[in-house]
Amino acid sequence: MKEVRFGIIGIGNMGGPHMGFVKETPGAKLTAICDIDREKADKNAEKAGVKAYYNSSDLIKSGDVDAVIIATPHFDHTTIAIEAFKNGIHVLTEKPVAVHKADAVRMIEAHNKRKDLLFGIMFQQRTDGMYMKLKELLSSGEFGEVRRINWIITNWFRSQRYYDSGGWRATWRGEGGGVLFNQCPHNLDLFQWFFGMPSKVRAFCDLGKYHKIEVEDNVTAYCEYPNGASAVFITTTGDAPGTNRLEITCERGRVLVENGKILFNRLEVPLSKYCMTTDKQFEGPACWNVDIPYRAQGATHQRIIEAFTKAALHGDKLIVRGEEGLNSIELANAMILSSMKGKTVDLPLNAAEYAKLLNGLIKTSKYKKEVKKGDADFAASFNKK
Repeated sequence: MKEVRFGIIGIGNMGGPHMGFVKETPGAKLTAICDIDREKADKNAEKAGVKAYYNSSDLIKSGDVDAVIIATPHFDHTTIAIEAFKNGIHVLTEKPVAVHKADAVRMIEAHNKRKDLLFGIMFQQRTDGMYMKLKELLSSGEFGEVRRINWIITNWFRSQRYYDSGGWRATWRGEGGGVLFNQCPHNLDLFQWFFGMPSKVRAFCDLGKYHKIEVEDNVTAYCEYPNGASAVFITTTGDAPGTNRLEITCERGRVLVENGKILFNRLEVPLSKYCMTTDKQFEGPACWNVDIPYRAQGATHQRIIEAFTKAALHGDKLIVRGEEGLNSIELANAMILSSMKGKTVDLPLNAAEYAKLLNGLIKTSKYKKEVKKGDADFAASFNKK
């Protein structure tokens, strides 16, 4: 294979920009697009000089593509990916990998039957230089064992007009959830990438607290880890101005990630040792204040697509394998389940229990939405560090 022929399924807020990303990627060629809105599909296909399809199955079976980028509403990710694997097509899906754990497992099982194919997910924040440096230092043990994590991500503001802009948005049937499934999958992915998976989750999810929607727009979650560490994860689409502040208390001090900086208050003596050996009663150990440098590199979808293309052509490593998307969706599911049931949820999550809960929410929903079009400046939607 000299080039990878890409088809993009879903030409909305993400699928549209992906057309340009593919065209700018060496070794990649955009050959087809698909959208159920025929006018939108035809208009974009003509502009790009490619073939238009109106049904994902027709595109997958066309012979025109080697790989698909799935940028549809969330519930469709599973069925489209499974059909693509069955037909020998590589898959790069937008986040979240699926709406619930059981569907994500189905996708992974389908890929396991075709290990010759690639399965990637668009978690581009892992390509951000700041987060890459933080991951490197956490993995190296430089900070020592993590004791406590506090992440407040409230700079995902969305107006009511945003939620009114699509019939599927912020509904159990169309999106499967709210902030945890649309805005925060990236943060949940980084959360588990940095710290691993917790063993217990207790969450409080407010449904439509700040908007006229039926799903969660305000979340506070408490997590416990096997080593005894704890975490608090807070997010909402109802705050402005918002905050993105990650604070990590660890054996060697405190790490603060905020406003594009990594600040490390490094203790001269490990905390546990100092606590048990000092003759002082109130004074803590001396520390150095370190502003950790890193290579400035913003997160881009382009890097994910470039890596995917190189993997298809030359066998390079993917930045994020599709299977890794399971953890972030399991965290989101656990938070919703914990809140709905009013209990602490143990992980691994019971996938069948959550699927039953979600299907019940869909079946009993009486929510009616009036769709209104508004300002579509999608560039303004990206999370600020």
